[in-house]
Amino acid sequence: MTQKERRDAAPEMSFEEAFRRLEETAQALEEGNLTLDEAARLYEEGMNVAKLCNRLLSATEVRITRLKNAYLEETGDAFLNDDGLDDEDGLA
Repeated sequence: MTQKERRDAAPEMSFEEAFRRLEETAQALEEGNLTLDEAARLYEEGMNVAKLCNRLLSATEVRITRLKNAYLEETGDAFLNDDGLDDEDGLA
């Protein structure tokens, strides 16, 4: 798979797949048995995958916030505090 193909495929990866690939990339870089070109390529790929992980996490955070706000608007029930825990017993 070429670098361009990897970049094009990256948005289709799930968070778990991307995180696993990031771990593999970091491990390969830490082992150090790479040429300078291979290390630079892996570093670039890792940065792209890290950006994807960050985008996926941010999108999930927005989605959860919207769901929480929609629930609060529908029910008028403010039993959830800022950390998402039930105020009475610390459970969601």
